[in-house]
Amino acid sequence: MKKRLWALMLVCVLVVASFAGCGAKKDGSVYYLNFKPEQDAQWQALAKAYTEQTGVEVLVVTAASGEYETTLQAEIEKEDAPTLFQVNGPVGLGNWKDYCYDLSGSALYNELTSDSFALKEGNEVLGVAYVIESYGIITNKTLLKKAGYTIDDIKSFADLKKVAEDITARSAELGFSAFSSAGMDGSSDWRFKTHLANLPIYFEYQADGIGTTTAIKGTYLDNYRAIFDLYINNSTCSPAELSAKTGDDSRNEFLQGKAVFFQNGSWEYGSLTAEGAYTDDDLAMIPIYTGAGDEATQGLCTGTENYWCVNKDASEADIQATLDFLEWVVTSEEGTKSMANDMGFVIPFKKAVESPNLFVKQDNAYTAAGKIPVSWNFPTMPSETWKNGVGSALTAYAAEQTDANWDAVEKAFVDGWKSEYELLK
Repeated sequence: MKKRLWALMLVCVLVVASFAGCGAKKDGSVYYLNFKPEQDAQWQALAKAYTEQTGVEVLVVTAASGEYETTLQAEIEKEDAPTLFQVNGPVGLGNWKDYCYDLSGSALYNELTSDSFALKEGNEVLGVAYVIESYGIITNKTLLKKAGYTIDDIKSFADLKKVAEDITARSAELGFSAFSSAGMDGSSDWRFKTHLANLPIYFEYQADGIGTTTAIKGTYLDNYRAIFDLYINNSTCSPAELSAKTGDDSRNEFLQGKAVFFQNGSWEYGSLTAEGAYTDDDLAMIPIYTGAGDEATQGLCTGTENYWCVNKDASEADIQATLDFLEWVVTSEEGTKSMANDMGFVIPFKKAVESPNLFVKQDNAYTAAGKIPVSWNFPTMPSETWKNGVGSALTAYAAEQTDANWDAVEKAFVDGWKSEYELLK
């Protein structure tokens, strides 16, 4: 009898352990490889809040600026690979689509406000955009006024050039420069090899009536050179120093009142207004004028290159945990408020909270006034290799601004585009 009782108790223990093990597996966990260093603290807080509410572990690891693809390549093959990662659009998806879970039946996909925010392959939804952002030239209106101007004085590239060069001529008297440093190290060069490079691509696409190409012509590269020259020759430092200047350097120069202009995006709003550094009355964002197109109707550069993808090679439990986490992020009060208020995001989901971000509001005001947003076309750039080639050539040109060095920029831009697209065939 005792033997039967012990056997029965052992069976019960094993059954309980089995159920406990199944329960733990069912819960799963989330590993998010985050693309945005500027929002790391907010994602860490959001992950902690979700874990406290649900008991589900959420690990957020943030890649260094400019190192996302390299980090993802290293992490994706590990046993505990990211369950949630990011691609930057159709070209980026081409590199990672074999890892992407079909989101077509998910609550996340059903929360999108438009199907245009989904990356599709046939009937499969392999990526979902999670933020719409704007970038342009962030302007310190207070310093601009000290220099004798207002943002109403800047409606074109010619206007911007006049103002910037006048500030440079009087910089010793004024105590500040026109532009913060156009840093070309890895934490900053994306602003010029990607975001600024979007402008000549956009205007070429507009002129040719296309949305992508495997052979860019470089029609507007003279305009690209003109705006880059304006940045680097009317800056807080000499052009020769730019190769070592970082994104933090550029931001801090602007925060410290050393420069009137700072090319960056709506994601910088939180860092610029933290601890009362600046108020909305101090700041504005104006379009990046390059002398191309109809500048009278040009708005801010608005769009996205940020698409969530779920790793289909993760366990079933981890995939479900990741889908549940994403649904909570885009529908819960905590998630939507964090993305709007803390991260400054405009999110393309039905339960989005209106962002208090000044730059988002200004983008809306430009559009309401009939200005045409400059679309984000850099998701059609062929590869990171192409961007890096352009970035290296720009750095060399900044140090020595010769026609020969600019020819190298054009070669990296045009010939590099073609050769990189040929590799994708």
